[in-house]
Amino acid sequence: MKGAAAAETMRRFFEPRSVAVIGASAAAGKPGRVVVQNILANGFAGELFLVNPRGGEIDGRRVHASIEALPDGIDQAIVTLPAAQAPTTVRALGARGIRAAVLAASGFAEADQLGEALQAELLAAIRESGVRVLGPNTTGHVSVPGAFTSSFFPLGRVPRGSVSYVAQTGNFCGISLRHIMSAEHFGVARSVGLGNKVDLDESDVLEYLGGDAATRAILLYLESIKEPRRFLRVARRVSREKPVVLLKGGVSDAGAAAAVAHTGALAADGRVVDGALEQAGVARIHRYSQLFHVAKALDAMPLPRGNRVAFLSPSGAFTVCLTDLCRTLGLEVPALAEATRARLQALAPPFIGMRNPVDIFGSVALHGYERAYGDALDAVLGDPNVDAAVVIMMLTSETGVPRHDFLVDLVRRHPAKPVYATFMGAHEHDVAAKAYLEPRGVPCFMLVEEPFEVLAVLARCRANLGRLR
Repeated sequence: MKGAAAAETMRRFFEPRSVAVIGASAAAGKPGRVVVQNILANGFAGELFLVNPRGGEIDGRRVHASIEALPDGIDQAIVTLPAAQAPTTVRALGARGIRAAVLAASGFAEADQLGEALQAELLAAIRESGVRVLGPNTTGHVSVPGAFTSSFFPLGRVPRGSVSYVAQTGNFCGISLRHIMSAEHFGVARSVGLGNKVDLDESDVLEYLGGDAATRAILLYLESIKEPRRFLRVARRVSREKPVVLLKGGVSDAGAAAAVAHTGALAADGRVVDGALEQAGVARIHRYSQLFHVAKALDAMPLPRGNRVAFLSPSGAFTVCLTDLCRTLGLEVPALAEATRARLQALAPPFIGMRNPVDIFGSVALHGYERAYGDALDAVLGDPNVDAAVVIMMLTSETGVPRHDFLVDLVRRHPAKPVYATFMGAHEHDVAAKAYLEPRGVPCFMLVEEPFEVLAVLARCRANLGRLR
């Protein structure tokens, strides 16, 4: 896709003015029912057309008996029919002038040899008809700025955020998105399940998101890369403007075999070396949960200006172990400016020499939780040697559970430097703190290593931006 044609294709997918659901259903739980409920729940303001051979009505909406009965000018079709009907349906959509389609059905190349033959037939139908296709074997996509989703997984209204996902799995428009909405307290801009990517692929979507004003950062999960050279070329261009983060599945022999069964992906297609990704400005991650953790940090906070981190710790063991971790991750734990160190020392018992990392336990004993943590965090955030801070909070009924407003206020007072919170103590207090802080803009992590792992990824993103500009 090039130029105006590419822009119009992506407009039809992400900002459609009219949509047809092919295989709409009145039966509860059916994909053709759930997708309509999702579209309405997200406030879609365009025209919605339903197609089912039975005709009649669904929830008071007219149901057209065929694609041929639809009016002119429809932007997009969501097809929830069985895989065997996909080629014929795509041809019918093309004949009706519908140029964008989402194919939900599985049973193609990921299944068996018959599925491979069916996928080849589908590709021929796409080329003959001129219809651009997302999928098959996908739960669809989400476009919050467009108040639209094609997902048939029950989502409800999706909250808006500034990060976008491109995933070679449908679950990012399904169970993963439900996890984000219920447990991680951030929203998304766009989320795309590529499925078998018989037509549209990761490079097409990455290129679109690179120019998308609603997207501040892009996270990808890929099991194969369809055109590695094109992907690296697009990624290098996009990475000059915004972070691009990749989790690559199928890097082990067993993972590659699973990828074939999942989406029909060939492992050899996706073996792009770390050096090539780094040159393209792509920050590599290696754990699925980091797709949530990194996105949460990017949605709430700016990128760190560098890799220098200060952290407040209620335990000497944490200061040692996490300093070791920082070294392993490529983070610096810098010496603090003398004025900062003196300010910290004034809060502490004389037998504790204050430095970075900041051993906060004695200060809490002298001055209470909020003053000790608040003054110390204010001091390190004001230090010119520090790019980001991590606060390890000790929360138990016996040691006290503070109001967390002080942390929210400090984050707002120092908007240029990211601050992450993590916990060690009574789990119920940790969960309550996360539930309070994250909606107010403070990313929280339930394991003490996680915020440092995130900072290491984001420091690489910052370095890539600087090197590629």
